[in-house]
Amino acid sequence: MENVPAIRVPNRIEGLDIARFLALIGMVIVNFNVVMTVQVDGDIAQGFASLLQGRAAALFVILAGIGLGIGAMRSEWGDMRRGTLKRALFLLIVGILNTIIFEADIIHYYAFYFLFGVWFLRASNKVIWLGIAGCIIGFFCLIFTLNFDQGWNWSDYSYVDFWTPTGFLRNLFFNGWHPIFPWLAFLLFGIWLSRLDLRAKKLHIKLICFGGVSFIAITLLSHYLVAISGDTELTALLGTAPIPATPFYLIAGASFAMVIIGACFLCESILRKLKILPLFTCAGRQTLTLYIAHIYIGMGVLEGLGLMGGQSGILALLASGAFCVIASVYAFVWTKYFKRGPLEMLMRKLT
Repeated sequence: MENVPAIRVPNRIEGLDIARFLALIGMVIVNFNVVMTVQVDGDIAQGFASLLQGRAAALFVILAGIGLGIGAMRSEWGDMRRGTLKRALFLLIVGILNTIIFEADIIHYYAFYFLFGVWFLRASNKVIWLGIAGCIIGFFCLIFTLNFDQGWNWSDYSYVDFWTPTGFLRNLFFNGWHPIFPWLAFLLFGIWLSRLDLRAKKLHIKLICFGGVSFIAITLLSHYLVAISGDTELTALLGTAPIPATPFYLIAGASFAMVIIGACFLCESILRKLKILPLFTCAGRQTLTLYIAHIYIGMGVLEGLGLMGGQSGILALLASGAFCVIASVYAFVWTKYFKRGPLEMLMRKLT
């Protein structure tokens, strides 16, 4: 491994906090849509939620990679490695507990992304891209060797043997909601992005332009190949849906993330002039707390009101919006008294 030269970065890059909050909003929209609605053809609100499915989570993971990479530039290697491994253990415990309530949890996957990703922090860019390629190739080796449907009950999206050692490992590495192969590629891509000059306006424009063109091109290519394939198994490998996470999905997800991140950087100064920037950044600094809150509090309220299942896409979208507005106001008020969110404080204290 080679030492990567540090790039001077400010203590807080607020454009990234905006992007984290937007990623959270996307995940809330997707998850509320899943638990509240049944699929109805032509429902525009559900179509919007489907557009975000997998892409908001990919943005979240890429942002985690950027944060990990920036942290490595500011810290001594030994301290960074130990701290990251401790955070991984904390996230594993929180994620496993959360999985008891919400099977589509992403937090316990984060623990393993960090566990493996930390070893790339001092690697060259070439090694990082080899790691990304390895994640993609590893997934293809698994999908052509193992049965991707094993463990799944697709009628209700439950994973029947998750709590067994074999089922847990299969779900974690291969066919879960966000398996290491190939989702670790998103974290590694974020680490690579962290080495760019994130304050440069030219980079922001490049992210938007390149990401936008790439997203449109890969989406059109995928649709064309699906249309001419005529084979259901081949169709799954040519699509941009997050399950299974094919190269088409990975490129679309990374491209979507680049557009959002670039746009958030450009919007930062505008939101500051409008004096509403803290409504985004405060929530963006508490995404772990708010992610758990949208499950335990948000979905708990929905269940108490009898809104779990059978609702319209519009109602699910309105519920998502209401939760995110309340979350933003809460985070703004909380930050006046505390620097970090409740779970963020607990994680920092323990790790």
